[in-house]
Amino acid sequence: MSSGRLYYVMGPSGAGKDSVLGWVREHGISHGVLCAHRYITRPAHAGGENHVALSEAEFQSRERRGLFVLTWQAHGLHYGIGREVEQWLLRGADVLVNGSRGAYELACERFPAIRPVLITASQECMARRLAARGRESDIDIAARLARSESYRVPPHALVIRNDGYLADAGARLLSAIQRNSMEQEVALPER
Repeated sequence: MSSGRLYYVMGPSGAGKDSVLGWVREHGISHGVLCAHRYITRPAHAGGENHVALSEAEFQSRERRGLFVLTWQAHGLHYGIGREVEQWLLRGADVLVNGSRGAYELACERFPAIRPVLITASQECMARRLAARGRESDIDIAARLARSESYRVPPHALVIRNDGYLADAGARLLSAIQRNSMEQEVALPER
């Protein structure tokens, strides 16, 4: 059995990463794709992604015990990806991780065969989505949009535009993963 591949999903706030990952979570299991949950020091009922909510103390305890393969901080919160991801990859599953652009280099060190995925959308679309979720002020939204403009797309990144129908963006991501998996199988040496 060949190892799976880690797809590191990132993108600016309002691009719809959580929505695209949610769509793939519902439709991708039949294709062998697993979506890792993030462990976040944010209450479960705070809206947004399906995550595992941890208190600050519980997060720190898990981190000290080496239960995360990746951790980072952003927007006053702690984020982590559990070590279970390593086992899923060893067992041949392709795994999607909702990562941070700031933690991408560390992820590359830990997973050399990583495939970056950038979910993006137009500035107008992201501004509407950020305003609709009601978590940021107009000043915060403007700062997030400005930050998204300065982001450099990693080499070899799969770019998914999420301006239209969610199912279209999700299907494009699944299709790219399937194509990549087939290419990996063809490239495997015979034993």
